[in-house]
Amino acid sequence: MFKSHKNIVNIFIHILILFIILFATSCGRSDDNALMIMGSTALQPLAEKAAAMFMTDFPESNIQVQGGGSGNGLTAVRAKNAQIGNSDIFAEDKNGFDSSDLIDHKVAVVGFAVIANQGVGIDNVSSKQLTDLFTGKITNWKEIGGNNVPVVIVSRPASSGTRLTFEKYALNGATEIAGKALTQDSSGTVVKTVMDTEGAVSYVGLTYVKGDGSLKVLKVDGVEPSPENIASGKYQIWAYEHMYTNGYAKGITKEYIDYIMSDKVKPYIEKLDYIPISDMKVER
Repeated sequence: MFKSHKNIVNIFIHILILFIILFATSCGRSDDNALMIMGSTALQPLAEKAAAMFMTDFPESNIQVQGGGSGNGLTAVRAKNAQIGNSDIFAEDKNGFDSSDLIDHKVAVVGFAVIANQGVGIDNVSSKQLTDLFTGKITNWKEIGGNNVPVVIVSRPASSGTRLTFEKYALNGATEIAGKALTQDSSGTVVKTVMDTEGAVSYVGLTYVKGDGSLKVLKVDGVEPSPENIASGKYQIWAYEHMYTNGYAKGITKEYIDYIMSDKVKPYIEKLDYIPISDMKVER
């Protein structure tokens, strides 16, 4: 009787140990299938679309995509709070940032459109006028042939890769006017603010431009911000979209980056008004 009871106890202990091992292994697999992506709101629509497609093809995966801006994405991936940090800028261009451990994966090109409220009364600006608008030298649209409406700058935070790209390639390195601009932290809120604010002007990635007449998309030096003009080099306000990893990508991180650069996702890169890197006739 005693031996029988002892055997039952031993069997129970072995079953319990086996259960613990299986549970721990299961948890490990769950972590291996989880992916956190943070950063650029300009890249966010493509990252979200690719994530949705990936999770449909691989139901065991769990991918979260968050915005927050390029600077926050780079900081998160360096601190290992995310496996991928999305950025509109090269990591080494972020002031005071140690990017030595980060690996760059360029996944697409994004063009940035200058957008304005419908009531401004113009469709085109020169490069000089654009710089003068965003540095505060032009304060009313009538000064450049538009309606008698005060200029309202809708800006982005200092951590925004979109802002750094715009200042570098649209404003020739000039800094946007400080203190008088409305600041919005995401591309979606920028679009809504420009739509709702008389005299407003700003800039967003092409994927946020609906083409439904709700906004004015301004030409720059007579050139439209189309994917074709960006690919050819006629339109200069564009950037690579980077996915940075802390060290070489592996596991689900590598699988996802390979996936977003695959032929399966390429049609959606174009549909969302990004430009495949292979289509670019110019480089930076």
